[in-house]
Amino acid sequence: MIKNILLTFFLVFTFVSCSLDDDGNTNFALKTLPIKEAVVPAEFEFGSSYTIKVLYDLPDGCHSFYNLYYEYKGTSRIVAITAIVDLNATCTEAIIEKEHEFIVNISQSEDYTFRFWKGEDSQGDDIFEDIVVPVIN
Repeated sequence: MIKNILLTFFLVFTFVSCSLDDDGNTNFALKTLPIKEAVVPAEFEFGSSYTIKVLYDLPDGCHSFYNLYYEYKGTSRIVAITAIVDLNATCTEAIIEKEHEFIVNISQSEDYTFRFWKGEDSQGDDIFEDIVVPVIN
């Protein structure tokens, strides 16, 4: 009997503490940010790992780093920054320069083409800076 009472209490407590009600105050969005500059090695050695550094700007205090956008397309890698934006916050207007490092494991013998996203042109087409890094054996 005591076990049933404790189990019931535990279940009620669990459901009450895990409310799914939205308070209406949270409003976030994801935004892709361009890469200002990238630092890559002159060459890769097959089977090794390398650190690549990218520099980017957070447009204001409402933006913060969310993750690295890294997409494989054949021997190419498309790279950009994904930021999370707090749409309800009062933001500082200062641009914040940041950097992010990531590791690339060299698993292909073909040259790597990194396509660092720079933004969009006036027609809405993506602009990339392509950097080719040869792979040596």
